[in-house]
Amino acid sequence: MGLAASQARFLGLTARKSDLELQGQFINQNRMMLANAMGQLFSSTSSLDPDSKESKVMQMRIERLQTVDKMLEMQLRRVDTQQQAVQTEISAVQKVIDKNIDMSFKTFQ
Repeated sequence: MGLAASQARFLGLTARKSDLELQGQFINQNRMMLANAMGQLFSSTSSLDPDSKESKVMQMRIERLQTVDKMLEMQLRRVDTQQQAVQTEISAVQKVIDKNIDMSFKTFQ
């Protein structure tokens, strides 16, 4: 791969890594909002009778939010795995670029 092609690949990978980081931030923000909602539901439930209908409804809502949080956590793990793969590829492309630069300057010496 030539220097220009390697540089283009490097820039594309860097953009992909930034996109994945942003996606991870959005997922974390959604998980934080879910955690706040669950905290509010837990505090509301604590003042209710555990056997009351309202308490059971609140527990069901909490369980649904926990399910959504687990799905977001899995999605975040996927994004992290993709980000690690992109970082590995960036390192490999950087080595190719460094070798191309070394070979180019050695011909002029």
